[in-house]
Amino acid sequence: MTLEETIDIYCAAWSERDPAFRRELLDRVVTIDIRYTDPETDVRGRADLVDHISGVLAGRVGAKIVRSSEIDAHHDMARFAWRLVKADGTALPDGLDIVSIDEQSGKLKAVLGFFGPLKDGT
Repeated sequence: MTLEETIDIYCAAWSERDPAFRRELLDRVVTIDIRYTDPETDVRGRADLVDHISGVLAGRVGAKIVRSSEIDAHHDMARFAWRLVKADGTALPDGLDIVSIDEQSGKLKAVLGFFGPLKDGT
């Protein structure tokens, strides 16, 4: 599986309402001990990530996560932008994920998420 396919399946898991199918998607692309961190949470383990996504989706009925950039990768790291698209088609500002990739399996072993655009430092 390519890195692009891995990340697109990961993003699809964030849009999947059925926890069992979401788990199947994540089984394919993240390690069992995945660490997911963003400004609001720090989750460890695939089962806890499945549950965390359920909570996020519960407050955003009909929303989906889509990758909104190319994937920039080097060594065992990559970054990509994503966007939350609401059921009515409007979108929230892009987020950015930085991922660490398990070299043996090609699965994501850590995801560090940021919300919104970078702040202007000038």
